[in-house]
This record gives sequence, structure tokens and C-alpha cells, in this order.
Amino acid sequence: MSESRTAVIGAGVMGEALLSGLVRAGRRVDRLLVGEKRPDRARELEERYGVAVVGNLEAASASTVALVVKPQDMEDVLAEIAPSLHEGQLLVSLAAGITTGFIEARVPAGVAVVRVMPNTPALVDEGMSAISPGSHCSEQHLAEVEALMASVGRVVRIPERQQDAVTAISGSGPAYIFFVVESMIEAGVHLGLPRTTATDLVIQTLVGSGRMLQETGTHPTVLREQVTSPGGTTASALRELEIHKVRAAFLAAMEAARDRSRELASGS
Repeated sequence: MSESRTAVIGAGVMGEALLSGLVRAGRRVDRLLVGEKRPDRARELEERYGVAVVGNLEAASASTVALVVKPQDMEDVLAEIAPSLHEGQLLVSLAAGITTGFIEARVPAGVAVVRVMPNTPALVDEGMSAISPGSHCSEQHLAEVEALMASVGRVVRIPERQQDAVTAISGSGPAYIFFVVESMIEAGVHLGLPRTTATDLVIQTLVGSGRMLQETGTHPTVLREQVTSPGGTTASALRELEIHKVRAAFLAAMEAARDRSRELASGS
């Protein structure tokens, strides 16, 4: 039975998001395992999802094992579960900055490793995940990971050399968006709006703009120009953003995130 099971090791926010998505997508709970050491958290997950919550070593006996742990914890977790791993298993890492080579060097030969960069909108089934194969991955392995991550959003395949850039764009991206939303709400309050009104205005503007981008397929430059009348209010606002070098600041921020992802891979 263990040969057809999927295990999630690490039951934090992203781990539970993945587990919840799999259950909603129709995965049988008797084919799901969760690796979690905290007794209170284990009981909570068992009651909420009806899954078996076990130790990491037992969870690692599943045919597909998703490691949803912090990058700094990855080496210790791999050392713990390595005795349960064997050739032919699929190991899926959702840890930022951790390379497939790092993992392959610490698990038995022949274990298939796939690196995934997810993001937190997976919590509402609107995640964006980029997946990259390691040295021993087949098309079947990649298809299984695509199905796994499709339970919480969209999935793309990329070469692993692009993962640090993906981390900077979509992995950290929600934080940039929330930062902009915060700033716009504060501006609304500064301009005299009640905070609740400013919040409603900004959030719906964000949701509507996102849907326009997704559903029309129109380039963002074109959409921006459609809102920007010559000499109008939007043009005045955009001029200020350019004066304050907001575009350059975003580029610098994402370069910093990419560089930090590389540092995590090297253990810095």
C-alpha cells in the first residue's frame, strides 16, 4: 500500500496548503501521509483532514514524498529520512534555494528528485509553481509533480538554472504585491478616506486588474496606456513613480531576492 501513497513532510502553512489542495482535488485520504512531530499539530491535522499523521521516517516510505521544510532544516531532515528512501521513489522539494544536486548527494542513488518553487497563493488554490527535474527524473515523475502542484494552482516546467529567478519573481512576489497594497491603502487614508473604504477600493482594484491581465491576454503596457490619458491624473501619478525610480527599485529588489536564493543554495 505504501507504494501508492503520497507523503507531505512539514505541516506548516505551505505543507497544509498542499495537503488541503490534494484532499480537495480528490486524493484518497487513506493514500496520504503527513510527517509531523508535534503531537498537538498531529491531532489537529488528523481531525481536520482524516489523514494518518506519522513520524518523518515512516512518511518517507511513501512512493512520492514532498519535503515542505525550511531551507536551513533540509540537511537534517534528509539525514533523518535517508534510511527509508530507495531507488525509484520520488522526492519533491519545496524548499527555496535547495538544489536537486544538494538533495541527490544526501539520498540513496536512483531516488528521483524534483525541485519546486511554489508561492503562498496556493492557500487559495491560485498558486504559481515552477518545477525542475533532477538527474533521475522520468516524464512520469514530472507528470506526478505537475498533478501534485496543480491541486493548488498553476504549474510550469523550467530548467533548474532559472529557479533563483523564479524565486525572486513568483516565490517572493506575493510580498511585493502586499507591500504595494499596504502603501496604496495608507495613501488612501492620507488622502482622507476611511481605512475600510481605502482597503475595499485597493483590493478590488487589484483583483480586477489581475483578471484583466489574465483573461484578456493584453500586454500590461497596453492596459496601462488605456488608463493613462494625456495630461490626466494617472499620468501625473506615474510621473511621480518614475521620478522616485520605482521601476528600478523593483529590479534591484528582485536581484537581491535572486542573490539570496543563490546564497541559500551554497549554505550561506
